[in-house]
Amino acid sequence: MSRSRLARWATPLLSVLFVLSVAAPAAAATFEQKVAVVTNFTQNSASSYSSWLSARNNQAAWTDYDLDWSTDLCSSSPDNPLGFDFKLSCARHDFGYRNHKRLGIFTSTVKDRVDLAFYNDLKRKCATYNWVVRPACYSLAWTYYEAVKNFGSLAAVSQSDLNKAAKMKADALAKASSRAQA
Repeated sequence: MSRSRLARWATPLLSVLFVLSVAAPAAAATFEQKVAVVTNFTQNSASSYSSWLSARNNQAAWTDYDLDWSTDLCSSSPDNPLGFDFKLSCARHDFGYRNHKRLGIFTSTVKDRVDLAFYNDLKRKCATYNWVVRPACYSLAWTYYEAVKNFGSLAAVSQSDLNKAAKMKADALAKASSRAQA
């Protein structure tokens, strides 16, 4: 097909598509579609986390779903306890609670699944840290999980819990340092 023939054919087609896209607003997602998306974004798998993160980074593409992206991160608990970055795990946990509640489908089964996804997100994050400090991170991950599982909030994480993990991290670093010097 010659370039001029392609231009004659493509230009009107593009004009029609443009008019249709402006004239016909996108339809809002149905309740069932919203439930499917929120459920998909709050599963225990790494792929669910990746899908949620991709959507979070491109929220404009999801406006038809009226999702609640708001977060207070790890509530009143540290977002980066002992330097371990738990922010995104906490944000996804907030997403799960807030959107399931918004849809009126926040049951104990959903809560358990979202809490377990949170714990798995934290463990995956901990796995990215040096093996020397990883046990302290896992200890904090368990503490954060237990707080949301038992109380529905991270407000229950105490300074004592943080101090125990800090001691575990410091002891591990000291032990690794002494081995390196030997």
